[in-house]
Amino acid sequence: MSELKTTPLYDLHGRLGAKMTAFAGYRMPVQYRNGILREHRHCREQAGLFDISHMGQCLVLGKHAAEALDQLTPGGMTELTIGAQKYSVLTHPDGGVIDDIIVTRIPSGVSIVVNAGCKAGDFAYLQSVLPASCEFVEQSELALLALQGPSAATILEKLSPSASALKFMQVCDDDIAGIACHISRSGYTGEDGFELSVHVDDVERLAVLLLEQDGVAPIGLGARDTLRLEAGLCLYGHELSADISPVDAGLSWVFKQGHQDFPGSSIILPQLQHGPRRRRVGLSITGKMPVRDGAKLFAGERPVGVVTSGGYSPTLGRPIAMALVEAACSQVGTELLAQVRDQTVQASVCRLPFVPHRYRR
Repeated sequence: MSELKTTPLYDLHGRLGAKMTAFAGYRMPVQYRNGILREHRHCREQAGLFDISHMGQCLVLGKHAAEALDQLTPGGMTELTIGAQKYSVLTHPDGGVIDDIIVTRIPSGVSIVVNAGCKAGDFAYLQSVLPASCEFVEQSELALLALQGPSAATILEKLSPSASALKFMQVCDDDIAGIACHISRSGYTGEDGFELSVHVDDVERLAVLLLEQDGVAPIGLGARDTLRLEAGLCLYGHELSADISPVDAGLSWVFKQGHQDFPGSSIILPQLQHGPRRRRVGLSITGKMPVRDGAKLFAGERPVGVVTSGGYSPTLGRPIAMALVEAACSQVGTELLAQVRDQTVQASVCRLPFVPHRYRR
C-alpha cells in the first residue's frame, strides 16, 4: 500500500484537534473537537471552513481549449463567459462517468477542478486525448479551501468585497491580506459559500485568518458528507461512476441541447431521448435505523435498486438516503424495502434535495 499523502494544512489540523482518516489517498480530518453533528449544524447556521486541497486543479490552455473540452463532456464550455463556472462530467466511452468536474472559463483557456480519488486518472486521460493545440498544466502548487454557510458572504466581505459581490458560479481574482486568491462563489454543501484557490505556501496563513473571523469553525469530512447528502448532490464512486450514466444520476440538465459529439454519446443520447432504465432518487427512511450505501432495495420481494449514499440527517433529525432504482419505481411516494443486515427497513421515494439549496443566484 502506498503511503498516504497530506495536504499543506496537515499540521494545522493537528493543532485544531482533528481526528484524521484515510480518504482518496490522503490523511484528512474526519472531524474536530466538536464532532460531526455540531460541525454540520454550525455550517448550516454560520460558516464552516473546509480543507479541500486534496482535490486536483489543472489548466487547459489555448485558443480552442473550451471547444476541446466540449468534445469530452456534455458541452456548453464555449458558451461560458470569462469568469463563469459550470458543473459538468467527463463522460466514459461506455456511457458512464470518468469524473464530475468544475470548469471555469479564463482568458487563456479553462481551469478545471477534479475529485481527489480520480485526480491521477483524470490528468492522464486529459493529456492523452486533448489536441496538440491545447496545453495541459497540472497545478500541484495550489491548495484549495471552502468557506460555506449563511454567514460566509458577510465574513468574506470584510476581506474581499469583490468576492462577496459574486453570484453563484462566478469567479474573481483578489488579494486577501497580501495573499493572491482565485475565488469562486461555489461549494458542495447546498449553502452559499466560496472556494479559494491559493498557493500552497500561503494556504495555512489564509486558513488561520479565516478561522479567526467570528462565526467560522473548521469542518471535517464527516460533516462535509452529511451536508452533501442533505443537499442531494452526487458523490463520485456512489451516485456517479464508470457504470452509472449521467442520465441515471439525474444530471440530464448538464447537457447542452443538440450536443452529440462526446464519449459514450451512442449510449447516453438514447437515454436522454427515451429516459433511463434506472434513476437516482431520494429516500425518506421510516424509523431511526440509518440505511447505508450498498443496501439493496426491494418492491415486495423483487430487487429494484441499491442505496448509493445514506445516513443520519442532522438538519431533519432522521435517516435519509439516495438510491438508484428502476425507473418504474422512481415516482415520489413509491414504497420500498431496504435490506439492512438481517432486517428490512421501510423507505419511500421523495424529492431531492432534502434541504433546500441557498445559493446566491
